Amino acid sequence: MPLPGKLSRRRFLSGLAALAPWSSHVPVRAITKGPRFHWFGYYDKRQFDPTGRYVLGMEVDFEHRSPRPEDRIRLGMIDLQDSDRWIPLAETSAWNWQQGCMLQWLPGSDREVIYNDRQGDRYVSVILDVRSGRKRTLPAPIYALSPDGRWAVTTDFRRLAHTRPGYGYNGIPDPNRDVPAPEDAGIWRVDLRTGQTRLIISIAQIARTPSPPPHPQLDWTGATHWFNHLLVSPDGRRFIFLHRWKGGAAGNRFFTRMFTADPDGKNLHLVDGFGGVSHFIWRDARHILSWANRPPLGGKFYLFEDQSDRVEPVGPDVMTRDGHCSYLPGNRWILNDTYPDEERQQHLYLYDTATGRHVPLATFYSPPEYAGEWRCDLHPRFSPDGRFVTVDSAHEGGRQIYLVDLRPVIG
Repeated sequence: MPLPGKLSRRRFLSGLAALAPWSSHVPVRAITKGPRFHWFGYYDKRQFDPTGRYVLGMEVDFEHRSPRPEDRIRLGMIDLQDSDRWIPLAETSAWNWQQGCMLQWLPGSDREVIYNDRQGDRYVSVILDVRSGRKRTLPAPIYALSPDGRWAVTTDFRRLAHTRPGYGYNGIPDPNRDVPAPEDAGIWRVDLRTGQTRLIISIAQIARTPSPPPHPQLDWTGATHWFNHLLVSPDGRRFIFLHRWKGGAAGNRFFTRMFTADPDGKNLHLVDGFGGVSHFIWRDARHILSWANRPPLGGKFYLFEDQSDRVEPVGPDVMTRDGHCSYLPGNRWILNDTYPDEERQQHLYLYDTATGRHVPLATFYSPPEYAGEWRCDLHPRFSPDGRFVTVDSAHEGGRQIYLVDLRPVIG
């Protein structure tokens, strides 16, 4: 039956959601509840403590608008062994809807977490002991941590606030807002013990770096450049970052190149320069799984070998849509999700690399108002033993955190 008009379609989809806002093939339960809204954010951060008992989260009183400088969110952890009790930890005013405040456990620690905050005219990071309440403030924010918890890499959240809303922080203006490719902004390395911070790769440097064959020479004349999505390799010897640009010759859409580098910014390697890189994860110290749009297959997941030209598609006939991908421990299973489909359904699934099998886990309805900067992606994150997954979902009328039990599938 035709659906006359945009409003009628929205009501139709809302009606479908009222009948079946979610479905699952495995046990799923909410571990946070209203009236406040809860979420964690990105899929590549440590949400579970090493024991798998405590799960980090963020809490806010509103939705459906950009954060304002005065908006503060509450940070806490959920005790899965005590009726999902919410334990308050701290507050921050440096946050966004997609990645929160970079809240995560320090690698290997069952008592220290780190998150970003704003102090006066600068962004900082705070290391908090969740048992004693002791805090230590570092003079720079963090983005991705080394696996030994001794250092981090970070980028300019002021610049992200206007180049990629939903990933930067509102509250401090970008001093290089009108500079297409600044020399004094880019990627910094932060020593988590001393607080020493050093610029290791500038945006200007990468804007001057051409793409070698077989990658095309994309035209970014007059474009604005920035960095996004940093991630350190499992052995700490390399890290990934995305170089993005828009405007000028590029037009209104943004283009992306993926690079890797040593922890000091040296030995740059262009992983993909075809312009359409999206979500990625390290499979191991040498290989990167990423969604990319590249010839001849187009948009697929690919496995890249770092510092080489070797690349191969992964699940090309099964994992056919971009999503937030990660490997469960052991690297046999790929955990992934999708953006809302035509019926506003978000699909959570596993891909078995040993058999090529697609295993559906659950489907969650995303209400139409969850779009753009304040959308609610599932962003699946797994427990240390790989038996449980958390997702953020708004299918019950407001974003909350849900726990998914994988044991019926993986044993």
